Amino acid sequence: MQLGMIGLGRMGGNIVRRLQRAGHGCVVWDRDPAPGRALADEGAIPAENLAALVTGLRSPRHIWIMLPAGDATETMIATLSPLLAPGDTIIDGGNTFWKDDILRAAQLRELGLHYVDVGTSGGVWGLERGYCMMIGGDKATVDRLDPIFASLAPGRGDVPATRDRQGRDPRVEQGYLHAGPNGAGHFVKMIHNGIEYGMMQAMAEGFDILSHAASPKLPEHERLDLDVADIAEVWRRGSVITSWLLDLTAEALARDPALAAFSGHVSDSGEGRWTVEAAIERDVPAEVLTSALYTRFRSRQDHTFAEKILSAMRKGFGGHIEPGTS
Repeated sequence: MQLGMIGLGRMGGNIVRRLQRAGHGCVVWDRDPAPGRALADEGAIPAENLAALVTGLRSPRHIWIMLPAGDATETMIATLSPLLAPGDTIIDGGNTFWKDDILRAAQLRELGLHYVDVGTSGGVWGLERGYCMMIGGDKATVDRLDPIFASLAPGRGDVPATRDRQGRDPRVEQGYLHAGPNGAGHFVKMIHNGIEYGMMQAMAEGFDILSHAASPKLPEHERLDLDVADIAEVWRRGSVITSWLLDLTAEALARDPALAAFSGHVSDSGEGRWTVEAAIERDVPAEVLTSALYTRFRSRQDHTFAEKILSAMRKGFGGHIEPGTS
């Protein structure tokens, strides 16, 4: 299948590479021509501009936009859509706010264009591990794009099958889900990232307590000299909190037990705030997720070892570089 890709950063470029490895053809464009030239060496076709990207694709065209949510994505869609023809499809794989997807899909529908929102999880590891995708859009369009999603998904791998799933959508076990109509994909991804905030915060606070096990505030006989890096490693081996986040934490601590390279300033990319807003709109209590978000705000004023753990995890899975880190 053929796909156009706009935005060749950490994830966009690797999505192209994974598709190329699966035999799909990709026409690519980025405002910086360097990543396009690099991908050309791997079989992709770089376009000089958006118009060239569009003409380089067979009709109906499928164009994936992988840009930061907000103005960058909105501007790109406004620029791209007049170049397309009825029946073409725009795919937004970023972290757009789900309500904006609903409005955008309606606007594009008036032009005869299809729109698909894809919440994409996998970060800088997606090339090898695959991408977990949560997809919003009409069934016919999503089904037509299935070869693309199937190639990007991680597949079943060695994850044990869940009992009693007979008769359910088998694509879910491959790592991608048609969540519902436009907006549903990014809504599910938004909640995924909100949960991620809470999981990361719980892990960070636990390691912070461990790092203070020998605090001088304690009676001397109660002080424990613990190897936090070894604790992270042993927890990876069969404990109930085994996870990719723990893997990344163990790797960071093995490399630098004091996490001296991290400032503890923890950014948020928006989804945590939107998750809390969604909880408020629905009268759903979300104490853990709200607290985790507020802790990130506080980290920009006062840093602890817990915040360094958070920074290390964010760098590990997404390549996020916090201010003051290297």
